[in-house]
Amino acid sequence: MLILIPLLLPFVTAALVALLGRWPNVRDPIHTLMAMVTFGFVLRILPVVQAGGEPRLELLELFPGLPIAFHVEPLGMLFAMVASGLWIVTSVYGFGYMRGHHEKNQTRFFICFALAIGGALGVAFSANLMTLFVFYEMLTLSTYPLVTHYRDAEARRGGRIYMGILLFTSVCFLLSGVAWTYFAAGTLDFRPGGILAGNIANSDVAILLALFAFGAGKAALMPFHRWLPNAMVAPTPVSALLHAVAVVKAGVFTILKVVVYIFGLDLLQETGANDWLMAVAGGTLIISSMIALTLDNLKARLAYSTISQLSYIVLGAAMATPAGIVGGAMHIAMHAMGKITLFFCAGAIYVGAHKKYISQLDGIGRKMPWTMGAFTIGSISIIGLPPMGGAWGKWFLGIGAVDAGAPIYLGLLMLSSLLSVGYLGPIIGRAYFRPLAEEDEHLHEAPWMCVVPLCITAVGCLVLFVLGDAIYDLVLPIVGGKL
Repeated sequence: MLILIPLLLPFVTAALVALLGRWPNVRDPIHTLMAMVTFGFVLRILPVVQAGGEPRLELLELFPGLPIAFHVEPLGMLFAMVASGLWIVTSVYGFGYMRGHHEKNQTRFFICFALAIGGALGVAFSANLMTLFVFYEMLTLSTYPLVTHYRDAEARRGGRIYMGILLFTSVCFLLSGVAWTYFAAGTLDFRPGGILAGNIANSDVAILLALFAFGAGKAALMPFHRWLPNAMVAPTPVSALLHAVAVVKAGVFTILKVVVYIFGLDLLQETGANDWLMAVAGGTLIISSMIALTLDNLKARLAYSTISQLSYIVLGAAMATPAGIVGGAMHIAMHAMGKITLFFCAGAIYVGAHKKYISQLDGIGRKMPWTMGAFTIGSISIIGLPPMGGAWGKWFLGIGAVDAGAPIYLGLLMLSSLLSVGYLGPIIGRAYFRPLAEEDEHLHEAPWMCVVPLCITAVGCLVLFVLGDAIYDLVLPIVGGKL
């Protein structure tokens, strides 16, 4: 029941939102309340996992030996807490944003939002590759109406690219990797140490790893990254969902989980099959940061920042060292909190000031101090400076690079942080140190339902730094309890 209830609650929420669609003043509080209840039930599993327990649930058997089954281990526990916890603040922010813009089809929007969270929790708690694949695809399908929310030509084009790339990578690569794994190992279960050692030729390991790495298209590895910036046509709450809460995190979570529980670190280290993935992740990390430097559209710059930050997590998995895995796992939570703050701020600027280009933000910090203060905090976390949570993930990733005998990737991590300063710093500088244009004297903060959530997530960046030890202790069993 500990697993079943939080899995079902997002789908119950979607049904309630549909029933209450005519009464938005009832619909929206119920949505938020259900998000809080879901998070509460997820937290009830945490003490069990911290004590070494691993709750399991098998729902049904699709094919002989291939059940839809759930198993909560530390990595999935962390992802579930991120998705369900940030669902609360994202729903409140979404109400403020959608009402502030007088958006149409709000009921459909929040139905799909709840379904997406349900898909994310299914991915987090999956006990085998079959279950993960089913909920991974559910997440893709439920977010498509969110990406195409405006139903104009630009939204339809963005939606085609979004669905085209994600379905192509899933069906052609991920599903092929799942089938190959089953025929090689005779099972799809996630097991500590992996299931492929002794069941696959060493020469095939790199090929199978490529199917999973590129099949998890939501991780936005180049060249399968274009869906992510094109999805920026969606409303900002969707951007927050895509970039922080559910979609992209499902991609990098999948890669981490496959590396740890399907391949196993020992197999990758012995075969060297991970070396090419380190190179691709490192290249994506730097190239996307350099592209971000050139973009004037605020959401587009943040989108390429996300591509870069996701590559930190993929790089941690590709290192196949305990410190790299721990750093990648911690960065899932740290990046989620920092990036959702930045997207909340971008949306608040659009609602309060009707501006979406960085070149228009001169002096805006004096008119929107709460928003730009939160943006500054989120930026420090993304850059990776203490006392913000983003520092922890990068610290352990750096250790992982040294442990892997690849100090060049330590240099790339440091260079990427400098590039982060380059694409985030000027936004803050413009807001505080450039003169305000005369026509902007009337500007003010966005509605409180937009401002309060971004303040909460900004504080969350600091709280995650303080909770670094607790998160470290939670994820350490993934790598056998020691670095």
